[in-house]
Amino acid sequence: MKFSEKFGRINANILLDLDDARKELEKKGREVINLSIGTPDMPPSDFVMKAVSEAMLDPENYKYGMTESPELISAVQQWYKRRYNVELGAENILAVNGSQEGIAHIAFPICDSKDTVLVPDPCYQIFSFGPTMADVKLEYMPLLKENNYIIDLDAIPENVAKKAKMMVVSYPNNPTTAHADRSFYERLVEFAHRYDITVIHDNAYSELIYDYKPGISFLEIDGAMDVGIEFNSLSKSYNLTGLRLSFALGNPEIIKRFRAFRSQIDYGICKGIQTAAIAALTGPQDIIEKNREEYRKRRDTLCYGLRSIGWDVPLTDSTMFTWFPIPPNYISSTRFTFDLLEKAGVLCVPGVSFGELGEGYVRMALVQPPKVLEKAVRNIKESGILEL
Repeated sequence: MKFSEKFGRINANILLDLDDARKELEKKGREVINLSIGTPDMPPSDFVMKAVSEAMLDPENYKYGMTESPELISAVQQWYKRRYNVELGAENILAVNGSQEGIAHIAFPICDSKDTVLVPDPCYQIFSFGPTMADVKLEYMPLLKENNYIIDLDAIPENVAKKAKMMVVSYPNNPTTAHADRSFYERLVEFAHRYDITVIHDNAYSELIYDYKPGISFLEIDGAMDVGIEFNSLSKSYNLTGLRLSFALGNPEIIKRFRAFRSQIDYGICKGIQTAAIAALTGPQDIIEKNREEYRKRRDTLCYGLRSIGWDVPLTDSTMFTWFPIPPNYISSTRFTFDLLEKAGVLCVPGVSFGELGEGYVRMALVQPPKVLEKAVRNIKESGILEL
């Protein structure tokens, strides 16, 4: 049997390997505190669940969705005007089956084989894997601690910038948890105009900034609509990860060509799930501040707790994740991750899985309540894993 040279031997996402290791420990009767995958443990709003439940009793909602309903388009328009003061037409909006699916496919209508795409390092894996499927050449933009993990656009070699056709940017950032200010986006738009580069911005975490104002939209910046799109998701803001509902928003020509491409591989968002989005976006918005406050409490519990036992970790200020340097008695983030699971029963993700520059770090998701996080800190202390 023969398989693809490019993808037939690809390794599974490390989250699957970590989950297998978790299951093996649990088979032995061990408790595991899972801080790996970023899926909210908090429920959606009751009125959203009710709207979906009622919608799914209608047989019409089991047919192909094909396109966004007028009600969904209106809800998205209201959302972006209310939240970001951005005016969107129907031609600027495309619903996708989660940002991950959208980013996995966006390079296909934009890039030809061997085109150059700029991606961050470290980055959420689909930012690099998606373009790779389109057979492009990746050039990495380092996210460095000394730059607060903000892309240094001036450090991109001019010959690389001139060749680049597309770039992927994401703030607030997974995994580094950094967030960018308006001046960065202004420089980004100018950079994209100067070199004729299409910007793909992932904006999944703009509501989850704890100690500062909530994040902005890339599309707020003058000229942004001319050079790119952004993905925005209901998953983390409204606790709807399992419904896989996100939007590609921005440049109408990109949206038009992306819609045409996706029409060959997809029949649109389930009508019942569209109902969930309409309810979430047009109903009471108090869940957003509740989520933000809860994640802030969890951040404080974990970060201050680990500091108290001798692990010198930074105080994360955005996303639902933390990005910690591994203890000085380790040099491998993968080794530390599996040792932490075995010795302390705490599951996280090694930084190297997000790229070469992620080595030396681990990502922990704030997906457990404060009392469980307190227990995780106790387990880590009692395991002795931090001792030199």
